[in-house]
Amino acid sequence: MKSDIRQQDEKTMTMKKAIIRMPMIALVFSTITLAAWQVHAETNRVQFPELEGLVHYTTVRRGEVTEHIMTTPEALEAVKKGEPIPAGTYFVLVDYREGKVHRYFVMQNGPGWGNDYEERRRTGDWQFQWFWADKSINLRENTTRCQSCHNSRSDENYLYTFDALKAFNGTVVE
Repeated sequence: MKSDIRQQDEKTMTMKKAIIRMPMIALVFSTITLAAWQVHAETNRVQFPELEGLVHYTTVRRGEVTEHIMTTPEALEAVKKGEPIPAGTYFVLVDYREGKVHRYFVMQNGPGWGNDYEERRRTGDWQFQWFWADKSINLRENTTRCQSCHNSRSDENYLYTFDALKAFNGTVVE
């Protein structure tokens, strides 16, 4: 009889320990899952540029969103001359919502940067990164998606605004 009670007490203690551990296991699993879910931005070479040296060449409006797009003077000059866009060039899309900067989308190129990706993902030597208004990396954005969309513009240096870049004459193209 004492043996049965002792076994029952051990079973009860084992069950209580399992019940206590379940929330801890769930918390650990949730933390791991949340971390994996949030980290869509992958490590790449894109750095946030000094905006002061860039030229605002076009503005795109999409409903309540206004996008100012900027690049380097050297990129503008190269495109005007029909030359390749120089390595180290930045293109920055400043995403405004309700009149305030919401986030930045940055394209940057460098020699051999395309080799960081498998061939089907390459966009020349361009790499992409999203940044929040405070210029910290936005880890919720999937840069693979950026490559996928910009890949359709390979004949225009992977730019959606290539025509505006060519047309820029000192006045913002809208």
